[in-house]
Amino acid sequence: MVIKDIIDILEGEVICEGDLNQEIKTACGSDMMSDVLAFVKDQSVLLTGLMNPQVVRTAEMMDMACIVFVRGKEPDQSIIDLAESRDITLIKTRFRMFTACGRLYANGLSGGTAV
Repeated sequence: MVIKDIIDILEGEVICEGDLNQEIKTACGSDMMSDVLAFVKDQSVLLTGLMNPQVVRTAEMMDMACIVFVRGKEPDQSIIDLAESRDITLIKTRFRMFTACGRLYANGLSGGTAV
């Protein structure tokens, strides 16, 4: 799956555009960045409702190409600027995290493993 597919599946709106053809192998839904750091493996998209620069920094550390903000949340300009400087795509979706993760899973994106 590529980021363009995620945008379509989640009826998302691009806030900050990176490489929309980047392949995404797994998804992670969390508002706790410590969990993301502990459990994310492989190339992932991060789904979160957390709105602070730490989200972008965590995504960068974990080599993630895309962050999806759930529940229609929109990041402030400092978060957008940070994502642009790191070439990370930011998307917002109206769906809640559970629904957004479920839609991606139903379309073939796995959650990876926690081990």
